[in-house]
Amino acid sequence: MPSDYARALGSRLRSIRTQQGLSLHGVEEKSQGRWKAVVVGSYERGDRAVTVQKLAELADFYGVPVGELLPGAGPAGSTEPPPRLVLDLERLSLVPAEKAGPLARYVSTIQSQRGDYNGKVLSVRQEDLRTLAVIYDTSPSVLVEQFIVWGVLNPEARRALPLD
Repeated sequence: MPSDYARALGSRLRSIRTQQGLSLHGVEEKSQGRWKAVVVGSYERGDRAVTVQKLAELADFYGVPVGELLPGAGPAGSTEPPPRLVLDLERLSLVPAEKAGPLARYVSTIQSQRGDYNGKVLSVRQEDLRTLAVIYDTSPSVLVEQFIVWGVLNPEARRALPLD
């Protein structure tokens, strides 16, 4: 029977994986077989002990600091992923280039990092929104309003906004 800590660690692993939009099989595919779905799943359930070395390698694979995988160590303190904003990439092409240029470049970078080129939508995390707000020299809430005006965000996106 898994310990409470093993279950909490597994929950953090699952949370990080799902925040990145990966299924267990997606992890196996993205890692080209380095991380087997059954092994990662057993870590997430707490059924299998993960060594410090394997934990560091998983953190590297996910592109997060090792501390983010440890229970209670991440800034959120919860295993629930933060709300995401979903950009409509098909609508982005309708926005004048001089207005959408920084967003289009940022989206391209995120797609490259994630290997996600579906071309229809892209989930933007809260930290991405903060970065984009700096690029546009505005607050995240004002930027979300601008994206809604441009049509690249649904007005429902306002509910995912953190308080400025």
